[in-house]
Amino acid sequence: MSNIFITGIGTDVGKTVVAAIVTEALQADYWKPIQSGLEETDKGTVSSLIDNSKTVIHPEVYRLKTPMSPHKAAEIDGITIDLNQIKRPETSNTLVIEGAGGLLVPINDQETIVDLITTEDKVIIVSAGYLGSINHTLLSAELLKAKGLNCVGIIYNHVELDGTIEVIEKMTGLKTIGHISKEQNIDKAVISKYALQLEKSLKAL
Repeated sequence: MSNIFITGIGTDVGKTVVAAIVTEALQADYWKPIQSGLEETDKGTVSSLIDNSKTVIHPEVYRLKTPMSPHKAAEIDGITIDLNQIKRPETSNTLVIEGAGGLLVPINDQETIVDLITTEDKVIIVSAGYLGSINHTLLSAELLKAKGLNCVGIIYNHVELDGTIEVIEKMTGLKTIGHISKEQNIDKAVISKYALQLEKSLKAL
């Protein structure tokens, strides 16, 4: 089965919500290799938002105490993140993998989140609507292209400024998989709504 890697153009752009939607739409497994901060984990958030019996949520390889960049959180914990120790869970199901922050967030002194992605992965970029988001989206797309990685499209989270999506599509050639509107609350019903909307597009990737 194929793996889908969810990355963002930065921090707090909606990766975990998108990961929950994709996981629910495909009834896929979910895995976050590196978690920084213990109070509220992305694994726990996804678990609380999905509503199917097929998904298996796999444990993190590194679960760091401090909500900071992984390299610094690991340093505080007295460890070094070793890329060779990050083994993907065995599953016959599609695996949705969620990164941490953006593609160039350091995991140690030499490697970043992009080094977790393989050429077999289908990468989805999560873009958000803030000043500078076009630049960050284009940079993310360009890096994936330069690394020879397979970016299959972009999901936009609350992007309303006229012309934003159009110029990103034109300059990257990447298709828009879907849009998420601003929601008052993110709960199972909202995730189910978007999972239903995007199911066909996601299965076609």
